[in-house]
Amino acid sequence: MNKIAAIVGLTWKAAFRYRLFWILCALLAGAVVGLPLLIKDDGTAQGMVQILLTYTLGAVATLLGFATLWLSCGTLARDVEECQIQMVAVKPIARWQIWLGKWLGLLSLNAVLLALAGAAIFGLLQWRAERLTPNQKLFLQRDIFVSRASARERAPDLTPEVDWYMKREVKDPSAMIGSDLAEKRRQITERVIAERTVLPSGLAKLIGIDLSTLQDRLRDKPLQMRIKFHVASANPEALYTTLWRIGPTNSTRQVELTETFPADSFQEFSVPPNLLDDKGRLMIEYANPNAEDLTFPMGDGMELLYPESTFAINFMRGLAIIFFWLALLASIGLAAASFLSFPVAAFVSLAVLFIGLSSGTVSTVVEQGTITGYDASKGGYGHTVIDFVVVPIFQGALKIINLVQDFSPIDSLSTGRSIRWSQLGMAALQIVVVLGGFFCVVGIILFSRRELATAQGNA
Repeated sequence: MNKIAAIVGLTWKAAFRYRLFWILCALLAGAVVGLPLLIKDDGTAQGMVQILLTYTLGAVATLLGFATLWLSCGTLARDVEECQIQMVAVKPIARWQIWLGKWLGLLSLNAVLLALAGAAIFGLLQWRAERLTPNQKLFLQRDIFVSRASARERAPDLTPEVDWYMKREVKDPSAMIGSDLAEKRRQITERVIAERTVLPSGLAKLIGIDLSTLQDRLRDKPLQMRIKFHVASANPEALYTTLWRIGPTNSTRQVELTETFPADSFQEFSVPPNLLDDKGRLMIEYANPNAEDLTFPMGDGMELLYPESTFAINFMRGLAIIFFWLALLASIGLAAASFLSFPVAAFVSLAVLFIGLSSGTVSTVVEQGTITGYDASKGGYGHTVIDFVVVPIFQGALKIINLVQDFSPIDSLSTGRSIRWSQLGMAALQIVVVLGGFFCVVGIILFSRRELATAQGNA
């Protein structure tokens, strides 16, 4: 460990030698303090948090991300090109200890900078909160400066129903190519989901959310319903009335609520405490008195929010996930610098980052099963021979990208959503252990096999 600690110290010295530490401190100060002063909020608690969390944490993650890639490529590739690494390699220290020491040095540097930025953002949040009106302060403490977990109705298994429609509508599956058959199944699945999620005019539906494991924790605590629905005629100014009966069915404890909301946006309303039935379920009956049908999307169309922890703990969890992202970027940069020159390693690392940021395009190709797009003359998506190679590659890339992008701490913090310990552990496993560990192993192997004596001549 003393050998690795010595490499960590050399990595810190390199950061100071490049003046990177002080430059980052200045840039982070501008992002944390200057950006909120330049961009004015609308005076509401939601607007204030949107500015201070979304913009500042996003700017901090971006600055530290690019700086991590640059320093991780420079601290190893430059040392090799300038023949400084030979002075270390001839000492009684293994190559893997040199590589691991540089990685841990980058992580410790990021930890210090991220902690300073996080403390500044948290303090600025508390200071700006005191300037809000009393009503906005109450909203802030109740809906944003909290850590709320969510619960939903158990998702139904649609496979039997989709299989029934497939047998009914596709008489000869062997006559269709694989991509067309997959597209047909996707269309039927969407139709079945639409039938399950539409609430016709004048009708009602009853659902139950199982909270049996949380009964004691939720006793005497108010809850919030978070809903979102769509209508066929898009009118952003229209409001729609929803009727709710919440609580045990046929019980005097059941409450009736009337809520009016716009369509196509998330809305919340309070639910009184102690409305669970004998089985620990919250029974919810909702009705549509409007002339138009309402569609509640499966998944995020209706969920129950309940208090899970404090905002301070949730904020630290969010910073931890950003730290995991930076650890992955450090391993990518060092892996590239293990066998490439500094300019090429920086280019490769940025290319990997760019692919990760292009998840929307990759996801679209995977969903459509082609890179050619929609063909109006055929009434469907066109397909080429290239698709048989590109689409599987994109499918694999999307799975890898989702290992990182499944966790969004900035969105969760700005809406008061809880980042649970289980999510934090899964983020550490997927981002640091699986992906980061892969690049660490590759980088150590490549660096261990590299001939350092010829580095100067090759440069």
